[in-house]
Amino acid sequence: MNTSLPKHTSSHFQSYKHHGKDLDELRRRRNQYNVSLRKNKRDEQIQFKRNLIVNDSTSDETDDDSEQHQCVDLNEIVLKSQNSDPTICFQGIRSARKVLSIERNPPIDELINLNLLPILVQCLSYDQYPELQFEAAWALTNVASGNSQQTQAVVNANALPYLLRLLKSTYSNVCEQAVWAIGNLIGDGSRLRDYAIELGVIPPIIEFVQKEIPITFQRNVTWVFVNLCRHKDPPLSLNAAAEMLPALKYLLSYSDITILVDCTWALAYLLDCGNSMIQLVVESGVLREIVQLLSHSEIKIITAALRAIGNVVTGTDEQTQYIINLGALNFFSKLLQHQKHKLNK
Repeated sequence: MNTSLPKHTSSHFQSYKHHGKDLDELRRRRNQYNVSLRKNKRDEQIQFKRNLIVNDSTSDETDDDSEQHQCVDLNEIVLKSQNSDPTICFQGIRSARKVLSIERNPPIDELINLNLLPILVQCLSYDQYPELQFEAAWALTNVASGNSQQTQAVVNANALPYLLRLLKSTYSNVCEQAVWAIGNLIGDGSRLRDYAIELGVIPPIIEFVQKEIPITFQRNVTWVFVNLCRHKDPPLSLNAAAEMLPALKYLLSYSDITILVDCTWALAYLLDCGNSMIQLVVESGVLREIVQLLSHSEIKIITAALRAIGNVVTGTDEQTQYIINLGALNFFSKLLQHQKHKLNK
């Protein structure tokens, strides 16, 4: 019996999945492709950091007064922020927050050099003045939305333990602002992510998931999960991932588009961290929900679900079969005919 394959069949077999290919090389190439996609479609995916710029309805300044912000005496702001009189201190911290909320070129480095960050961090401890805590956390959020050096300056000022403490505040706006600031810090890289995990960031973030909190707050909580899962050098530990998976599965029960997109991307990032991580996610049972998202009407959700499933099927044959058994192939006929070329690809 001739066991040789026809030329065209042999060629097709050579291109099939892992045949003759090094798994590490496959994963490296896919990661390079993912990075290029994130750069090309940055606006369509999760932002790396978030600067909080909103209209201040209680402001005594007009919204178009940005030029006045630029002319503010930063030294005076710092002096007021240091004042022992709570009213004057609040005025200084609030002015700092406002100037740091300028959309273009906020004076982050200038205020860092004026040693404002330790003052902001100290204000986080003033439980008797929750509005002051809120303004200080907001200012730190915007500093941490800057470049890596500016984010590191916030960490060097020992802000993270105080921000974690604020997650227990009885004031929802203070809690949410602390969540936002923490998201910016851990979004800077795996080193700060692991530092936050070491300090115990995961349990209190998980506690927010099933609480009755506003949807905007829940979106920020989900975004923190994304930043916890995002980085791969090194990837999140299996223990940390196992701790978060029940919360991620619960979040997939939401109908909110932003939460679904962010949660699915968090899982997609985890599934790009090797076969052991893939197996952990498989055993959590969450992939059944991910497969069902392939029929969603929102393009961003389908894209994230496809990325997650695509990462699973780069794993072992058993992991690939698991996705097939969940009925993933039933959705592909429609997706291959979708009007969006990105989904076809």
